[in-house]
Amino acid sequence: MATQLPSMAWRNLWRNRRRTIVTLSSIAFGTMLAILFTGMGDSNFSGMIDLAARLGGGHVSLQHPEYLELPTVGRTIQNASHLRETALGDPQVERATLRITGNVMVSSADQSQGAGFIAFDPQAEDASTLSVLDAVAEGQLFASAADRGIVLGAGLAEKLGVGLGKKVVYTLTDKRGEIVQEAARVIGLVRTGAPSVDAGLCLLPLDRVRQLLGYGDGEVLQVALFLRDQRAAEATAKRLSSAVGPGAVALPWFVVQPELSGFIAMKVASARVMELIIMMLVAAGIFNTLFVSVMERMREFGIMIAIGFSPGHLFRLVMWESLWLALVGLALGALATAGPYWYLAEVGVDLAAAANVDVAGSEVAGIAMTPILHVGIYADHLLAIVTAALLATLAAGLYPAWSAGRVAPVESIRIV
Repeated sequence: MATQLPSMAWRNLWRNRRRTIVTLSSIAFGTMLAILFTGMGDSNFSGMIDLAARLGGGHVSLQHPEYLELPTVGRTIQNASHLRETALGDPQVERATLRITGNVMVSSADQSQGAGFIAFDPQAEDASTLSVLDAVAEGQLFASAADRGIVLGAGLAEKLGVGLGKKVVYTLTDKRGEIVQEAARVIGLVRTGAPSVDAGLCLLPLDRVRQLLGYGDGEVLQVALFLRDQRAAEATAKRLSSAVGPGAVALPWFVVQPELSGFIAMKVASARVMELIIMMLVAAGIFNTLFVSVMERMREFGIMIAIGFSPGHLFRLVMWESLWLALVGLALGALATAGPYWYLAEVGVDLAAAANVDVAGSEVAGIAMTPILHVGIYADHLLAIVTAALLATLAAGLYPAWSAGRVAPVESIRIV
């Protein structure tokens, strides 16, 4: 008898085809929405985090323990090459680069502007570790870390009234607190699309800045680490903090860039609330379907108990109906999601063009916002959605199944 319950449950579902089809459609549609919403968030936020890492200090930053509270050029880390090699020994770390960052005053013949600078070795970095290298709109980069030259954000160059080939003077405060200056020729301009970056950033050769600031060999402000999966930043930082010694600390990106972290956390929380609402509506529809189905079959259940079915059999019968709804609904959801997911993953949707608005210059924490909407869901998030949909469907069937098992045969048989 128990072995026949799955097939009986399947036949029972199709006794009212319209109601079953509506319920399956709601499961499929709700699953599709949850996957697409989550995939949009995963793709968009992961892209923002990676871009922020490539513009800032990586997914994990090795720096002086006090640098975050008081970021001055005097709070350096020693033996940076050794720290870099130590970090590269971690299974999550793909790239590690040496950086000096800070504030600088850039002066032309007519104007002076404050800006931020990134000093790096062009032979050790590319656009995968420093995103602005992919945004050089005019000119070129310096050839080595010891070359002279400066690369300005296009907005900063416009404020200074200079172009390619023009000479500027940049002024820094060295590690002893003294004012130091260096003349350099503008050899490149970058346009990232983020106004605050284009108007407030310059790129400098690492060794020239190290010498200017009075740093020793192997002394820098930061070792930027780039991971295989940005979600492993916190765990990687914990591992490396104990490995790098007392002179440095490993900090994940969300500690170094709290503004971006707060924005993403807010967006993720709102997406989770929306997904929860969708799941509750779908579960309510499933509950209604199963409960009405059980109420309509009270006389039938009474007869089944009278001929030998136990309350446990009836409970399992209705739970099997719930399981069939979940499995078929998820299968239909996969079919319904495949087309839109592929299109959004491969092509994307230009929201700015669709809404006929100009989003040029939109940014969060200095990170340019892309108007192209893509999806790219993480495997564990997809598994969580499928599991949640399955459990929600089964949970919606618990009370109707319990009600079916409590049928009194004599009273139910009298129902006309």
